[in-house]
Amino acid sequence: MEHLTAAEATKRRGLRRMKLVATAFLATATVVYLLARWQESAGAGAWAGYVRAAAEAGMVGALADWFAVTALFRRPLGLPIPHTAIIPTRKDVLGASLGDFVGSNFLSEGVVRDKLRRAEIAGRLGAWVAKPANAERVTSELATVLRGAVAVLRDEDVQAVIEHAVLKRLIAQPWGPPLGKLLGEVLADGAHHKLVDLICDRAYDWVRDNHATVMRVVTERSPAWSPRFVDELVADKVYTEVLGFAWAVKTDTQHPMRLAVDRFLAEFAHDLQYDPATMERAEQVKHRLLAHHEVQNVLDSIWSRAKQMLLDAAEDPSSELRRRVRDGLMSLGSRLVADASMRAKLDGWLEGAAAYVVDTYRAEITTLITDTVERWDAEETSRKIELQVGRDLQFIRINGTVVGALAGLLIYTCTQLFF
Repeated sequence: MEHLTAAEATKRRGLRRMKLVATAFLATATVVYLLARWQESAGAGAWAGYVRAAAEAGMVGALADWFAVTALFRRPLGLPIPHTAIIPTRKDVLGASLGDFVGSNFLSEGVVRDKLRRAEIAGRLGAWVAKPANAERVTSELATVLRGAVAVLRDEDVQAVIEHAVLKRLIAQPWGPPLGKLLGEVLADGAHHKLVDLICDRAYDWVRDNHATVMRVVTERSPAWSPRFVDELVADKVYTEVLGFAWAVKTDTQHPMRLAVDRFLAEFAHDLQYDPATMERAEQVKHRLLAHHEVQNVLDSIWSRAKQMLLDAAEDPSSELRRRVRDGLMSLGSRLVADASMRAKLDGWLEGAAAYVVDTYRAEITTLITDTVERWDAEETSRKIELQVGRDLQFIRINGTVVGALAGLLIYTCTQLFF
């Protein structure tokens, strides 16, 4: 049993009504013809001839147009008349012709470029996306896409990509020269001085707060025969000197110790870039560091943490990610509205992309039409097309009846007047 949608059922009812109307016109012309012919036989006046001629021509016009309309979809009366049932028998040819028509008239580069140029997509898009409500709508859709993409990705696949992209590149890239260059730039800018200040401050604080520890270390290393009070005097003197040295290093930015640290760091930065032995040691440190289980754990957890962060940001309308995307879209829209050159550039990209698609894939697009038509069942195709346009075609039958009657009346009148 054929299944129809609600819209198709409505169209079928309309088609049936119009068929009945068109048939009623034919039946009316037939009845009028019979009555007029009977009146002529009964000796009626000249009017009967005019009515008969009009009705007769109307019948012929109605039958001819019924035949023409019916021949599009099926064989009239089931007779194997040539060039009938055009749609079922010529379906594939019609599909190919339709594909060629679409390709030539709708998928040409000139047509596509002209249509896009007149559409002014960039300006309309900019004005639309500059509105906060529309920017929020786009952001929400992008968040949905992001959630879907993240959910589809398999964790093990992403983890493998991360390990390949991060870990292997870290192993393949020498660390010495870039670290040396970075350290040299830090030293040139003097950015390391704050770190040195912090170390000096902490060293002084430790010496100041650990008097007992310094005293114990000195006394423990003194000779066994040394009197205790002498050990304490020596330890106290050592503590005072160490504390004074720590204070001097802390407060004097030009202290020899600070300058020695600067020279050491400068030499180390140079050796990292140019000394093979130092570069080799840096490589050894790199391999030991990357092989450490804590580093492996961090790499293993990168995707899971990033995934959760992305999902949380996508779910929360007030998240920083969504706010930045929304503001970025509004800013882009405002720029498109205000900047004619930017609009022209975007329109040019769109035209170029569309032109490339139609030039490169025109055959594939038209093949989609022809292949789809070829797969359709011939009888089903005929029924569906008739369902769509058959109601309008019934007006051809009605017009054929009316026009035929008028033409017959005109011809009969001319015959009576001039012959």
